[in-house]
Amino acid sequence: MITRTATVATTAFLTFTLVPGVPATAGAEDTYANYAELAAHETEGVDYRRTTRAGGTDLAHIAIHGGRIEPPTTELADHAAQAGDHAFATFEGIKRSGNGVLHITATRFDEPMTLEVVAASDYTISWHGAAGDHPTTYVGGLDTELRDTVRAELRASGFDAPDSIPDGLAGEDPDNIANRNARGAGVQLEITHAQRATFLDDGSPTETFRDYTAAVERAAAQR
Repeated sequence: MITRTATVATTAFLTFTLVPGVPATAGAEDTYANYAELAAHETEGVDYRRTTRAGGTDLAHIAIHGGRIEPPTTELADHAAQAGDHAFATFEGIKRSGNGVLHITATRFDEPMTLEVVAASDYTISWHGAAGDHPTTYVGGLDTELRDTVRAELRASGFDAPDSIPDGLAGEDPDNIANRNARGAGVQLEITHAQRATFLDDGSPTETFRDYTAAVERAAAQR
């Protein structure tokens, strides 16, 4: 049974300044090695928040660096999940500043509520922020069929989703949270700072936000 905490409305964006995301290769730079270590030093409800929601399908959308860590990945994942009645999980940084210390790299992310949601899913789409001054999405993960479908749907909607992926952003490690579902294969979206900046207008989702999540959901519907 998936535990449900307070749900996140897609229009209830945190107030934040959009800054480049922490690279997915930043494991060696993480302040905390795992969730237990983070939880021993940070206060839930003050510094971070965890939210999960069951869905009616075999797919889960997750944002493990949500809130003010890599905005607006929580809102993207939540909107996509609600659109398709999929499961949802997010770990959000909610500090006023310094949320980068809450980043745990995807290959070592072991927050138990998110793990439960992912383990219960056959398909997983993991939303991340990456650095970059060109609007781009690097679509990786071990689920090559869904990965390629997501990439094709993004391109069809006018978004840049290249075949080549920078080192460290491919999401192909079996220990990556995206790949820890029942099939051992998921999809990782690494969305550049410049692309994420197009999703917000005074803190509200833009038409680009809606077009982007709709493209991802079209791909998910083809699984």
